[in-house]
Amino acid sequence: MSAQLKSNLEPQAFGRVAVLYGGKSAEREVSLKSGTMVLQALLDAGVDAFGIDVGDDLLQRLQAEKIDRAFIILHGRGGEDGSMQGLLECLDIPYTGSGILASALAMDKLRTKQLWLSLGLPTPRHAVLASEADCRGAAEELGFPLIVKPAHEGSSIGMAKVDNVDALIEAWRSAAVYDPQVLVEQWIQGPEFTVAVLRGQVLPPIRLGTPHTFYDYDAKYLASDTRYQIPCGLDVEKEEELRNLTARACETLGIQGWARADVMQDADGQFWLLEVNTAPGMTDHSLVPMAARAAGLDYQQLVLAILADSVEARG
Repeated sequence: MSAQLKSNLEPQAFGRVAVLYGGKSAEREVSLKSGTMVLQALLDAGVDAFGIDVGDDLLQRLQAEKIDRAFIILHGRGGEDGSMQGLLECLDIPYTGSGILASALAMDKLRTKQLWLSLGLPTPRHAVLASEADCRGAAEELGFPLIVKPAHEGSSIGMAKVDNVDALIEAWRSAAVYDPQVLVEQWIQGPEFTVAVLRGQVLPPIRLGTPHTFYDYDAKYLASDTRYQIPCGLDVEKEEELRNLTARACETLGIQGWARADVMQDADGQFWLLEVNTAPGMTDHSLVPMAARAAGLDYQQLVLAILADSVEARG
């Protein structure tokens, strides 16, 4: 698979590359780590790259610098939600990853689910919470356990598993600090898989294991006891089913370049789509680099492949 994924471009072909990272979202710290590693990989490969920690002066910086393309490694709002993509298109700066619409859709967990459901793709039953009455109604309709999540955050920020109405109300209030739109889903009991896509190819799925209640922020970025299983342990037919489901889920959103989908499997073997991240983490704990390694790409080759897509897909 690796030959299909690798960039065949010389480092000079990319021109001057701005790595956009940091930003002001709740995922700033993760983005700073991801961006630092991406920038170093580009420099080591001989690419003329520099970093911009995205702040209030971003527009002036983009206009002042000579920039041939941008590597977006901002996580969360302001980077993954279509707004940065729109700004770069207005400035005629090619960029990595998905376009405006796909980025905005994927960042909105509710509308992602609505789109998948309209096409018959499996995703857990859900409700939207905006009041205590909504919490009580969701409990009655969906039962317990449930998982609560802000509709526009990533990295499991603001998420909580709940087993009763009082806990649900408390989790809704906590999640609403991050986002006025709060989603609650049926809890799927079973293994979690994460599946990356790169340049139209589905990378080897990873099965996640953690002693935590779920794969939360700490398990993702800090813990040393999180388990990553590649190969993922599924039989050939089931793994192919998972790959095909991921490809279709990303295709329906209009994903370009690269992304990572999160999927649960229940006790009956049924897969359930959770969400798609259009600018996933690229830290030393991150999953896309892990999947790329299993496909034969080291970190530098992965970064160059993501950047190459900004040349080939957008020209």
